[in-house]
Amino acid sequence: MRILILGAGATGGYFGARLAQAGVDVSFALRPARARHIREHGLCVRSPLGDVQLAAKVLSADQLADAPPFDLVLLSCKAYDLDSAIEAIAPAVSATTTVLPVLNGLAHYPLLDARFGREQVLGGLCFISAVLAADGAIHHLDKPARLTFGERDSATISPRVQAFAAACSAAGIDHVASTDIAGEQWIKYSFLASLAGATCLQRSDIGGIVAREGGLDFISGLHEECLAVAAASGHPVPDKAIAIARASLTQPGSPMKASMLRDLEAGKPIEAAHLIGDLVHRAHSLGVTVPRLQAIWVTLQGYTATC
Repeated sequence: MRILILGAGATGGYFGARLAQAGVDVSFALRPARARHIREHGLCVRSPLGDVQLAAKVLSADQLADAPPFDLVLLSCKAYDLDSAIEAIAPAVSATTTVLPVLNGLAHYPLLDARFGREQVLGGLCFISAVLAADGAIHHLDKPARLTFGERDSATISPRVQAFAAACSAAGIDHVASTDIAGEQWIKYSFLASLAGATCLQRSDIGGIVAREGGLDFISGLHEECLAVAAASGHPVPDKAIAIARASLTQPGSPMKASMLRDLEAGKPIEAAHLIGDLVHRAHSLGVTVPRLQAIWVTLQGYTATC
């Protein structure tokens, strides 16, 4: 299986390194500065699941256009880079290439479908906490590192899903080949929007929020709003998943905070429109009242206008 990964940051770099380490044919399409670093120093992952140091196959834009067809393109960019990411991978996407996005949220699918065709775009998501360190290494911060993927218009495990699942198995990557990828996406989206919204609004980790007067009620109510949008969209989150998410969102003393808050604190662009704004717009179109989400969206627009 020939796989192209756009970027070698925290997410794409981690999963790409695991696949390449297992002997899967993996190439990386990178920006010039990152490409130079990887060529000179290799791709480095530091992880509680085992470190990786390897020479990665890096392709320039010209090489990408002339490369043999890829079976799958793993798209792991930030949402605000989606337009440029689509242009970057376009030369590598043939009629037989599958595009697997693992971006947060759902707003990227109409753009990918319009460019490549809905039938070529799988549904996907990932769970990983990792950062790109100053020395260019990928620091995997905790043991969970899972990919979930599946057909968007079928409840079957298709041959292409089976093929990528086999590659993940060979690489020792925790993965789920799902027959209900939309349901899986809404489970994550409702949790992540709650986590990102609350921690970015309050500029605090979960422990700090729940320790405040009214903090527990605020974050619980925010989660209920996100769950209501999921249910109105036709994908109610199962009770077990709700309980697991709520426990994480309300755990006293928890140091957990969204990567979006880390980006905000570092003065970087954030995925506010893709995660929070899109959810607010979906709520309005469905007639769901979301006052907490709306307040968060208004607040974060002020940040995005200045960064």
